[in-house]
Amino acid sequence: MNPQELCSRLEGVIGFPVTPFNDDHSLDIEGHRKNIRYMLKEPMCALVAAGGTGELYSLTPEENRQVVEVTIEEAAGRAPVIVGVGFAGGLAKRLARQAADCGADGVLAFPPYYPNAEMDGLVDYYSGIAEASGLGVLIYSRDWAHYTPVQAERLAEIPNVVAWKDGSADIRRYQMIRQRLGDRLHWIGGAGDDMVPGYYAIGIRAYTSSISAVAPKLSVRLHELGAVGDSTGLNQLVNDHVVPLYALRTSRKGYEVSAMKALLDMLGLSGGPVRPPLVEVPGAERAGLQSILNGWRSAGFLDD
Repeated sequence: MNPQELCSRLEGVIGFPVTPFNDDHSLDIEGHRKNIRYMLKEPMCALVAAGGTGELYSLTPEENRQVVEVTIEEAAGRAPVIVGVGFAGGLAKRLARQAADCGADGVLAFPPYYPNAEMDGLVDYYSGIAEASGLGVLIYSRDWAHYTPVQAERLAEIPNVVAWKDGSADIRRYQMIRQRLGDRLHWIGGAGDDMVPGYYAIGIRAYTSSISAVAPKLSVRLHELGAVGDSTGLNQLVNDHVVPLYALRTSRKGYEVSAMKALLDMLGLSGGPVRPPLVEVPGAERAGLQSILNGWRSAGFLDD
């Protein structure tokens, strides 16, 4: 899929599957297949293999390849597959090239490991990813990588950089970047399902959803309400069914992954443990997750 075609497909929910592990922390490939099939019962506009929710930074390149290959096989053309890429220059380029070799449709470029890089070095980093893959590149602004509009414009000049995923929830900065670049990039909300009201209020119509791994119907409904401008319905849905999860997820570092895996296990899907340094959700807090699942089921967002 060429970069422009990829962007044309990115409207709606971009699903973020977890990478399930067995009890010994090995890859649960069959569980991953089952999870992808479950997610694609609903209309995902794309899937991100080995993203942040998919524990990119805990995977070896060989494991990354397995996850990507299975995701592409199960998607079977129904949704574009975008692959998470990060770490440092050499490894980032290796993962980007590998994604293209596997038949991926784009790459999501995480910030490099080094948080104090000069802009020239960052341009080289993202340029290397774009050149190695030949695919459309989505810049992921998160953690320490909070770029100014001028810096974002410089990154947008890199061939094949076609989209920007905000992971900082800084709507003010995001608006300034979009004002400067206009339609030169495709714009994606990426800080969480709870941010859909903010993103859609400023005209964004695609967002990345970790909830989609567990309750894809809920993710799609968030998009639908946001797209038609039903702010009352959207805010009510977020308050009732999204904020409780994010309150738990933000209570401890790493829960944004381990909570989603715990929810999948509770549904009889495949989550499994997280890899260190992430931590598991203990029993007491799992009761809170069960309550959230019960609410989603009562509202019709989970199949019986």
